[in-house]
Amino acid sequence: MTQADTDIFIIGGGVNGCGIARDAAGRSLSVVLAEKDDLAGATSSASTKLFHGGLRYLEYFEIRLVRESLHEREVLLSAMPHISWPMRFVLPYDPEMRFDAHTPAAHLLARVMPWMKGRRPAWMIRAGLALYDALGGRKILPGTKTLDLTRDVAGRPLKPGFAKAFEYSDVWVEDSRLVVLNARDAEARGARILTRTEVTSARRDGDLWRVSLRRPDGRGEDITARILINAGGPWVSEVLSQRLGINSPEHVRLVRGSHIVTRKLFDHDRCYFFQGTDGRIIFAIPYEGDFTLIGTTDQEHLGDPSEAHCTPEEQDYLCNFASGYFKKPVTRDDIVWTYSGVRPLYDDGNKSATAATRDYVLSLDAKGAPLLNVFGGKITTHRRLAEAAMAKLGPHLPTDSGPWTAGVPLPGGDFPVDRFEGLVIELQAEYPFLAEEWARRLARAYGTDAHKLLDGARAAEDLGRDFGATLTEAELRWLWDAEYARTAADVVWRRSKLGLRMTKSQIAAVEDWMQARHRQDAA
Repeated sequence: MTQADTDIFIIGGGVNGCGIARDAAGRSLSVVLAEKDDLAGATSSASTKLFHGGLRYLEYFEIRLVRESLHEREVLLSAMPHISWPMRFVLPYDPEMRFDAHTPAAHLLARVMPWMKGRRPAWMIRAGLALYDALGGRKILPGTKTLDLTRDVAGRPLKPGFAKAFEYSDVWVEDSRLVVLNARDAEARGARILTRTEVTSARRDGDLWRVSLRRPDGRGEDITARILINAGGPWVSEVLSQRLGINSPEHVRLVRGSHIVTRKLFDHDRCYFFQGTDGRIIFAIPYEGDFTLIGTTDQEHLGDPSEAHCTPEEQDYLCNFASGYFKKPVTRDDIVWTYSGVRPLYDDGNKSATAATRDYVLSLDAKGAPLLNVFGGKITTHRRLAEAAMAKLGPHLPTDSGPWTAGVPLPGGDFPVDRFEGLVIELQAEYPFLAEEWARRLARAYGTDAHKLLDGARAAEDLGRDFGATLTEAELRWLWDAEYARTAADVVWRRSKLGLRMTKSQIAAVEDWMQARHRQDAA
């Protein structure tokens, strides 16, 4: 067999690409990953930030996807208890609400019980939640219960017409940090992670792939690989046609999901699951302490995925949707930030963007050097997708020690799920200058690695310049050296959400520091 520079070359530094890189590197395979921008620079930093089964997917009878996703919630939670944690979701029930629903379950209900047309009866919702509980094999998360909203604190922000609700469990995750930590772990196991590196072309050369790169400084580099994986996310079809020169009948459907962040709308720590008359749902989630996250939309996206933004129409849609439930109307004046990402859903021919499958498809072209194209997927199933990718590539791998990632902590996650508060207390005891919220933020972002970041500091001044919102020069050094951050946006909008608390001048100062570090490293 012809000698190659690497066993596997991966195009794309989103959650799927980094997840596959981690899994492959942990099997003693040589791996190179190239991302044209920042890790999690597009879809993987623009999710609703949940490890969830997808309750509404039950109405499309996507049982396998829901089961796999539900099982993964606790597997992932155990591996990253710093960046993920359990959350309870409150689903208010309105017996009079009618839905314009076009799901297989709704059509079946309409045939069996025509008098229920346009409604989801309480028993149907409760049965769906019972199935949701049963499919996941829960060991950590509590099950569903019924709430009296006239007595429960969750009813206070809602309009008085909502008297009953169902409360169930899912899991929050810091999506951008999930991607970065997968990349860090892959690199620790031998992978080469190249950010700001564009794949300009890739062609089969005998039984190898010859991949041409453009590095951040503009210089070129060629790498040969036994296997090429196209995990380009929204650009997967573009990579196929423009970078690889391959015409494929398989395509992705680009569906834009937009979110708004408002000032805090309620004073408890539970989330809301709201049903709309259009058959869609949205979440309203406590966010970063002082805010509420509301989303998401489902809109066909045309044009460059990097130009996705939350349109005025989507902002109005989300405000009006939430206002149908909250006593105090939600308006555009409440919005402090918006974000939007493009989901690369496998084009399964569904007419509705909402109905398009969220399942992933792995397409292997083994006519010559193997090419694996990754279509679709969601953050909840990224680890299972990586395992499935390695299984599909098994016959073409030089070695394979088998699956290993289940239960193995990501960097900083080497502590029990129920020990997070203990970690916060430990940080404050060792570094008395940390206020509780500062210690909590560092623990949430870095877990046990917060000790490495603080590196024996005895006073806040030991951490260098204060950029505001508890962001210090020591943290910037960590993010540069260990987490691939190269711009202020990488720091304040992806590795963290400190941009919500920082002024424009403070963010500009972070960018100045980053540019100075670029010059220092280039000298």
